[in-house]
Amino acid sequence: MKSIIVYFSLEGNTEYIADELTKALSADKLKLVPKKAYSTSGFSKFFWGGKSAVMAEKPELEPYDVDLSAYDQVVFGFPVWAGTFTPPLRTFILENKEGLKNKKIAAFACQSGAGAERAFAKLGECIGIDSFAATAIFIDPKDKPSEENTHKIGDFCKNLQ
Repeated sequence: MKSIIVYFSLEGNTEYIADELTKALSADKLKLVPKKAYSTSGFSKFFWGGKSAVMAEKPELEPYDVDLSAYDQVVFGFPVWAGTFTPPLRTFILENKEGLKNKKIAAFACQSGAGAERAFAKLGECIGIDSFAATAIFIDPKDKPSEENTHKIGDFCKNLQ
């Protein structure tokens, strides 16, 4: 089964998991990069990122090249912002709605606090699916490596193979 990991990462946690999944699943990956970067420090990081997520904004992305017809499975990865998925994923999903039809869809979220379950529900609504092939939640995986996260990666991959 050919897979692609489509993700947005602000501080590297989501990218860390995307890299691990890419190796474990022999998948391709696509990093989504907004044309206007989000702040990575202080109050403005939480204010502007949270506002953008809550308002369901659709930021313009740097050009990317992907043919979703080449994949059986799409895995989305994102940090949780204000209890939802990040806006760059919304842009990608809306730009590729037709290409996502009839794909096996999975998702993983990285967070410091809570909200991933609600974020998965909102992501599913945006994609137009009732359930995911698999989901996984990681707590600060790059900054706080743990054996638990290593096991979660393995379990997540088993559910996708």
